[in-house]
Amino acid sequence: MYSVFIVDDEMLVREGLRNKIDWESSGFTFAGEAADGEIALSMIQDIKPDILISDIRMPFMDGLELASMAKKIQPWLRIIILSGHDEFDYAKRAISIGVDDYLLKPFTLEDVLSSLNKVAETLDTQKQQAINIRRAQEELESTASLSRTKLLTDLVYGTVDASSAIQQAQDFGINLISHYYAVSATEIHRSEVDNKELLLAFKSAILSLGAQQATQEHTIVFFLTPTIFVAIHKGTSAELCEEAAFSFANLVQHELSQQEKNTTLTTAIGQVVEHTSHIAHSFKSASSVIKKCQLTSRNLIISSNDLQEASDNAIVLQENDPLVDRLNYAGENEIDQIISEYIAMLGENRSHFSIIASYLTVDVIMAVSTLIERLGGDVKEVMPEILSHQFVERAVQTEDSFVSEIRSVLTALLVYRNEHVQGRYADLILRAKRYIDQNFASPDICLRSAAETVNLSPNHFSTVFSQDCGITFIEYLTRVRIEQAKKLLRASDMKSSDIAYEVGFSDPHYFSFIFKKSTGMSPREWRNSRNTET
Repeated sequence: MYSVFIVDDEMLVREGLRNKIDWESSGFTFAGEAADGEIALSMIQDIKPDILISDIRMPFMDGLELASMAKKIQPWLRIIILSGHDEFDYAKRAISIGVDDYLLKPFTLEDVLSSLNKVAETLDTQKQQAINIRRAQEELESTASLSRTKLLTDLVYGTVDASSAIQQAQDFGINLISHYYAVSATEIHRSEVDNKELLLAFKSAILSLGAQQATQEHTIVFFLTPTIFVAIHKGTSAELCEEAAFSFANLVQHELSQQEKNTTLTTAIGQVVEHTSHIAHSFKSASSVIKKCQLTSRNLIISSNDLQEASDNAIVLQENDPLVDRLNYAGENEIDQIISEYIAMLGENRSHFSIIASYLTVDVIMAVSTLIERLGGDVKEVMPEILSHQFVERAVQTEDSFVSEIRSVLTALLVYRNEHVQGRYADLILRAKRYIDQNFASPDICLRSAAETVNLSPNHFSTVFSQDCGITFIEYLTRVRIEQAKKLLRASDMKSSDIAYEVGFSDPHYFSFIFKKSTGMSPREWRNSRNTET
């Protein structure tokens, strides 16, 4: 299902589209709304919808400005413009920006659904083109492609001098000259590693995305191995170069997540450098991060600068223990996966269950102890219970007891790890949350303003926040606002419309919609239910 975001300064238009379209049965999902282009741009960058429906005339930033800027940060976005003006100049500008459809007011819901379905067909067609295996094979096997890949491989490994690389690149239509460079390396993780057709389909899709970026001369993409692709990003400043890298990484993750749920991508962004001859240095720093993250099973985008700037208390990886490496980056949702893999190791021969389970339990104890020590702690003080014979005896009694004990230990470890890693991210997230807690009532708070507070670009901040918190910036902001609204509903007689403005919503109707979506009740129903309880 494709997600739809609505922008219109007329509350009745937004409310009509939001409430009168049966989103579930229509094949689309409602992603959110905004009353002006500036706020919308920040929300779009965080939510990453597939389709934008925007009015053309709005305060602060009109629909065409919004469309143009949104397309730059999210090239996959499809756009439908609403207008009360049947003017050729508007339509001409819309076409030049890449708007997919142009609806004149007044319009009917059938008109909107027809337009959405038309855009959905375009998206479906693009997907089909992206997985064209024949095109991938031709691209990968052609002599020109192999020569191009060899040149770029030599460039990132530093085995060709800069001036020669620049001259040879021109033969392939590649302009290597830039003020700044950053190299990103992405590893593809698939459960079906032997499925060559699917792997070729992914290569085709990635090369297609790279070709789109190449037209803007921001990014050069090639495959280093069958499961690792490299992108060389260019920019006129270090900030723009890093932003291009994060933007492309997010674009690839978004596109491939639409095609296959059993595939994850680990992207490492190398250090920004100023000279073509230093591209190899940027690639080396990205490769180092990739090696450290090889065992993660979730989508991950991480910058080498962030790891480098982490404090001395950050985890130092122990290369000969894969579980240590894995727990370094694991999220809570990966605990069950780790346990499942241990259960698989137990095998079907349960006559030796206790012996194998004992070995696996000790493996976990050693990994947990190592991580705690790396973080400056002492396992005898942090988790003394796992060092006792009783713990091992409990764990090896049955499969259920093994699962229960191991889950308990790993959950406690991740809590300890998250509390004691004093890296750049921990401080950054803390400052961002403090900023949200202090400014949630302002209707002007947005992803961009939060990113400025922690001195990151919006794309970088959005990536860091969602990966570390498990939810997007907008979802966290909404949660804070809803919790504050609950307090006001419980402790005051304020009207729900006044509470909406008090907690930062500019539209009481949208507040009611979000409140019910979050709690399952309208503000009035929630207040009445709490009064009944007391």
